[in-house]
Amino acid sequence: MTLIDNPGTGADRDAGLAPLQFLVQRNLQAKNDAQRAQILENPGFGTHFTDHMVDVCWSVGGGWHRPRVQPYGPISLDPAAAVLHYGQEIFEGIKAYRHADGSIHTFRPDQNGRRLQRSARRLALPELPVSYFIQSLRELIKVDGAWVPDAADQSLYLRPFMFAKEAFLGVRPANKVNYYVIASPAGAYFSGGVKPVTIWLSEDYARAGKGGTGAAKTGGNYAASLLPQAEAYENGCDQVVFLDQDGNVEELGGMNVVFVYKDGTVVTPMSDSILEGITRDSILQLAEDRGHKVQGRAVSLAEWREGVASGDIVEVFACGTAAVVTPIGGLKGRTFFDEQPTGSLALSLREELTDIQYGRREDKHGWMLRLDA
Repeated sequence: MTLIDNPGTGADRDAGLAPLQFLVQRNLQAKNDAQRAQILENPGFGTHFTDHMVDVCWSVGGGWHRPRVQPYGPISLDPAAAVLHYGQEIFEGIKAYRHADGSIHTFRPDQNGRRLQRSARRLALPELPVSYFIQSLRELIKVDGAWVPDAADQSLYLRPFMFAKEAFLGVRPANKVNYYVIASPAGAYFSGGVKPVTIWLSEDYARAGKGGTGAAKTGGNYAASLLPQAEAYENGCDQVVFLDQDGNVEELGGMNVVFVYKDGTVVTPMSDSILEGITRDSILQLAEDRGHKVQGRAVSLAEWREGVASGDIVEVFACGTAAVVTPIGGLKGRTFFDEQPTGSLALSLREELTDIQYGRREDKHGWMLRLDA
């Protein structure tokens, strides 16, 4: 069962492509062991960064060139850089995990690389070969592997991103682009255990439209979600859920939604305006392995509410890279509050997936890739 691109090794599309030859420039002001250990005691999420970053250039005439690992620091941009005016930008999110033997692994990087390619295609950016994508993660881990935490449920969050760097004010795809990878140690998402969240229904705003950029991982989609997310906070909710123009459920601001029905069927909304979640696809595969019927189809708000009211829907949860799986305990709109059923499947699947990621359980699907070998 897969709802995303062919889950192969990631090298099949790049067969015969020579690896990039990276230049490594060491950070002379890198954190020492004591400073790094102090940060890793309580890393939070996205607030501390490792000592280095990957930087690869692309141009129409030169292709991918000048690959390097360099000190983490500010990026110099011309005020006319296309990304600042036309938003030609994409990114990914992926984690590195330290296993009990000290080795460092990541989870399904071929799929992140392919999703970056799909995002690039939609934003008229060059498609980075999947083998280069995976190599860029390896190259950063070579110099910053000590930043991968070894505490329970901690990881190193890797953020590959690409944007148009050419300086011009014409409305066309840029001829010069840069690809970067930065990394940030991440603590346990739920420090006190996984707790159900309450979701605010956005009735005035949309995160994407038919034929738009909803299926691409681009900053503009997230910028469009910030105002309704603020509205969610104002109404005492943790996250916001969006509907499409037909009243069907799309996704949360940064997570996919999954419904569990009383007959055991597991359903997730699917359309060309929803980001194809790698965590979602993996969770659904594990559910299918257990014998659950899995469906990707349209789910209307009416079906959601009526299914909960009738008992046909027995569990609702969200999933994504950062939190993995989060039970949904409440759906709130302007005129209603629906308590959501929270069963055991979500947390059981979360435990199984994280056990695979941290090397505590057999990886039957070959999802893990060692980065420090």
